[in-house]
Amino acid sequence: MSKPDTLPPDAPRPRSWLWRAWDSDVAYSFRTSPVAIVAGLVAVIIIVMAALAPFIAPYNPYDPAQLNLMDGFTPPMEPNAFTGNVYWLGTDNQGRDVFSTILYGARISLFVGFSAVLFAMVLGITLGLIAGYRGGWVDSLLMRVADVQLSFPSILIALLIFGVARGFIPPAYRETMAIWVLIVAIGLSDWVQYARVVRGATMVEKGKEYVQAARVIGAHPVKILVRHILPNVMGPVLVIATIGLALAIIAEATLSFLGVGVPPTQPSLGTLIRIGQQYLFSGEWWILLFPSITLLALALAVNLLGDWLRDALNPRLR
Repeated sequence: MSKPDTLPPDAPRPRSWLWRAWDSDVAYSFRTSPVAIVAGLVAVIIIVMAALAPFIAPYNPYDPAQLNLMDGFTPPMEPNAFTGNVYWLGTDNQGRDVFSTILYGARISLFVGFSAVLFAMVLGITLGLIAGYRGGWVDSLLMRVADVQLSFPSILIALLIFGVARGFIPPAYRETMAIWVLIVAIGLSDWVQYARVVRGATMVEKGKEYVQAARVIGAHPVKILVRHILPNVMGPVLVIATIGLALAIIAEATLSFLGVGVPPTQPSLGTLIRIGQQYLFSGEWWILLFPSITLLALALAVNLLGDWLRDALNPRLR
């Protein structure tokens, strides 16, 4: 039997969670911000096209059977002098379709960026909660390590970690493990900002009454941190993660541009830019231009979304 309806006929029905989310302050702020809407559309388009690259790309740039060296250096929308093939954005030095390489390269850049941000966020939140809740020598030790790391540029920290990690990996597995080493290197270079923000918020929250009440009833410290303190410190973390995604993508592109990131067999946007830079002054400008525009658009869109999210979650600006 179905449960009888106990509400009066004229009583308002409870709204669904989807309607409540659409009617929230954050959603209203997004709907009324043209910059956020455009940035969101650009980011979504690039992410969706990269995710669907095997279905959208006209060619698989990593399949040797689909490559023809005679198609190399074909300008955009012009027939090749030898084969007559036409490519939207031209081809690179190996005859690979630039449009297809951008889609596949964006997949790798986004995967490394999201994974590095997730790793840095989990590590930073964990250490920040421990430092802020325990205090004492644990807090001092973790924060001194963070201060030392902040004194160096993050790209240098990532280069150091990447080089040390590759030194422990056997040569036969270096190319297969390069992406995971890159994720760990970028994540370890960016955990500090999460830890410092979470530590400060935890030190404020642990002195409030709801945390003291949980201590009185004998709740375990881990339960207090996860169920009570963590949800109240996630607002600033989400803002940092959004902006950190753009920085992680740029860091991956920088490392790949320097030749110490993704292997040439799986080129990311940074690798494509490095390849295009070699042929810029010989007239093949499209090999560098289109991957650079894609990287710039993606990083700028994510940064603008991070700025909007920071303002939307700031109660002083409401």
